[in-house]
Amino acid sequence: MMMNEVYRVTVKHKASYPYSVELRTGEKVTISDKREKGWIWCTNKEGVSAWIPEKYLSQENQTCTVLSDYNSTELTVEVGERLTFIKEECGWVLCINRQGQSGWVPSHKVRKL
Repeated sequence: MMMNEVYRVTVKHKASYPYSVELRTGEKVTISDKREKGWIWCTNKEGVSAWIPEKYLSQENQTCTVLSDYNSTELTVEVGERLTFIKEECGWVLCINRQGQSGWVPSHKVRKL
């Protein structure tokens, strides 16, 4: 898929969390036993938790090293809104809205135009 692809929101989505976690390559996080379809619930050194794609992590017991920069921001979107595609991970699409904000939206709530 190319970054210039445009998606249209088909089902309204409200962000699940009022905060986001930004992680850098090499950073350490603690993982929990909460896992869901390729995602792991992790906590950073500041004590803030978020879902992170499992493939972005190298696990060493209950601690993981982040393998790629990651931001957990979810977008709140309305039906009909157009989004520019960045990438897809485990049932979620990372995209940019018209205001220039990037974030994740469940892939079943958008359709490629």
